[in-house]
Amino acid sequence: MCRWLAYAGESRLIEQFVYDDPHSLCSQAQQSHKAKLGVHGDGGGLGWYGAAPEPGLYRRSGPAWADVNLRDLTRVVESRVFFAHVRASTGAPNIDINCHPFRAGPFMFMHNGQIGGFAQLRRPLTAMLTDECFDALQGGTDSELLFQLMMTNGLTEDAESAIRRSILQVEKMRQEAGIAEAFRATFAITDGKHVWALRWSSDDYAPSLYLTQKHNGALIVSEPLDKDTLSWQKVPADSLVRIAIGSNRVSVAQHEAFLAA
Repeated sequence: MCRWLAYAGESRLIEQFVYDDPHSLCSQAQQSHKAKLGVHGDGGGLGWYGAAPEPGLYRRSGPAWADVNLRDLTRVVESRVFFAHVRASTGAPNIDINCHPFRAGPFMFMHNGQIGGFAQLRRPLTAMLTDECFDALQGGTDSELLFQLMMTNGLTEDAESAIRRSILQVEKMRQEAGIAEAFRATFAITDGKHVWALRWSSDDYAPSLYLTQKHNGALIVSEPLDKDTLSWQKVPADSLVRIAIGSNRVSVAQHEAFLAA
């Protein structure tokens, strides 16, 4: 399992969220309050938007809290939209290309959870990809494959339809194969102008997800970064949060029963 955060709003230095807040992302990596695994030391990553249409990306295996290059980047990089992620592997090797976020053109994706029975489903899921999306695969994680399945299903044209279709395709395949292990998908996607975050699971144990709008923008996280409990809204299971980033404001909408619709 993993811990992650997605920010959209007024341009901010990234260091505060990854290192400085009382329960920052790197604090969560060493001692999580909400995850099954207490330590997340199998890599870390950062993605952000600047002047170029495609996001910058930094990913490295090993504990994020001990990565001096990541620390230095967050100290100087400022962005209106950024992702940060710390990884606890569920099976794929601990190498740089298996670390989140993943990038495809202007899009980024990061994930906490797993596709139950992925070893059994990997080949048929890969066969569903377009040639372009298959060629774009770099690592061996279920997360990256799920991202490329969404790209195959038209993420660039209609993000919400592509998200829904991809989740339902994987769930149908899992059920037809008789796989009992749960499919859990708490993830964030962005094109630099919008952020979509989904909290969903095939069982009753969807990974935690929280939202706040107190930072002159919107912040979605696996678990709160501080003890100000009144400012953090728990996102219900089977809900999609959609953030639109305008020139002067950020708007947030929440769609409950997203997969049931």
